[in-house]
Amino acid sequence: MAKVATTRFELSGRETYQKIANNLQKVIKDQSGAIRTLLAAFASGGHVLLEDYPGTGKTTLAKALAFSIDAKFKRIQFTPDLLPSDILGISIFDQSDRSFRFHEGPIFANIVLVDEINRASPRTQSALLEAMAESQVSVDGQIRQLKDLFFTIATQNPVGSHGTYPLPEAQIDRFAVKFSLGYISPEEEVRILTEQIQAHPIERTQACVSLADAIALKEQVKKIRVGAEIKRYIVDIVNATRSSSGVQLGASPRASLALMKLSQALALFDGQEFVTPEQVKEIAVAAIAHRLLMEPQARFSGRTAETVVEEILGSIPVPA
Repeated sequence: MAKVATTRFELSGRETYQKIANNLQKVIKDQSGAIRTLLAAFASGGHVLLEDYPGTGKTTLAKALAFSIDAKFKRIQFTPDLLPSDILGISIFDQSDRSFRFHEGPIFANIVLVDEINRASPRTQSALLEAMAESQVSVDGQIRQLKDLFFTIATQNPVGSHGTYPLPEAQIDRFAVKFSLGYISPEEEVRILTEQIQAHPIERTQACVSLADAIALKEQVKKIRVGAEIKRYIVDIVNATRSSSGVQLGASPRASLALMKLSQALALFDGQEFVTPEQVKEIAVAAIAHRLLMEPQARFSGRTAETVVEEILGSIPVPA
């Protein structure tokens, strides 16, 4: 009986994933790989850093996900004058009962889009650290818990460094994955023009699963088995970044945890009861590359963190 219950449990998670993915693909065209990566981070309890050019659909993707699961969505536009209280909230004195009342900031939502995260000062950027790591914030000496489902999608523009504050390594390490949407094919771009003559598809997006289904999806990911050989394979990949040529700072154990959880999500999406090396390899670059600090000489020679991870994947023996 336990075997049957577990199988149904996991297949239910796969069905939830497929419904959300299909809903997103109606809005975000020709981006099935990016959607799969986004949902892997979402289902595994991680957060996403989207680095891409303006107009590629970053904001639309975040809104479409929130609409698809009937979640509370907030957008925070990061600017140089933004303060931590603008994110977390503030206590305001109430004259009627002569006491302070806390007014929640936009961080108290299910899905939070942090637009152009590198436009705000380091002080404001750091306001996200506790929220992303522990799903809580500390305000006025009190710890306040965030929603049961809390997911951050942060964006930044890879061009135009004027007026930006690069994210420190400690904050970049908080993101489970970093990836780009990129430009779509000319054929799909023509299709977008045709579909948006009257209205944007996001306006027709409706919830395809409930918020409870989305929360259950996260719980189901934790049930996917990870064998001892897969755990060692993950650790060997991450450990290899610390001694790779051209890498000044390798990935931390947090990268190993993220890679394992993301792989569990992909296994669930594929309808499997356990993680295989294929799922680890699929998500490794998105989960690890952004955590590596490359030496200046390596950057000048054109060597990238993505190349380093790909080389490691080709050199580490794959478990049988």
